[in-house]
Amino acid sequence: MRNNSQRRPLFERLQAGMEEALQFARGEASLRTTVLPSPPPAMRARDVVALRRSLGLSQRTFARTLNVSVKSVQSWEQGSRQPSQAALRLLQLLRDCPAALETCCQ
Repeated sequence: MRNNSQRRPLFERLQAGMEEALQFARGEASLRTTVLPSPPPAMRARDVVALRRSLGLSQRTFARTLNVSVKSVQSWEQGSRQPSQAALRLLQLLRDCPAALETCCQ
């Protein structure tokens, strides 16, 4: 990784950017795009409880599966806290693909 002393001067970086923009405008270059996944859907307290029960897991086992504390699961289920974005993604995966639990956690 470069430190600030190895960085090209601002003018050179701006000039290179303008040249790339002109090439794109003339059709001489194409832009690279990346499609990002949408954020995970929010889950209400009753949704977390329903998911855990549908998987047949205790709060302790559910917490271990998600690598969170039992207190976190309890607070989600009581509605006093919301799962983080990472936890929501895991909850979404478990909801949409419960077989993944059997595949990865054995």
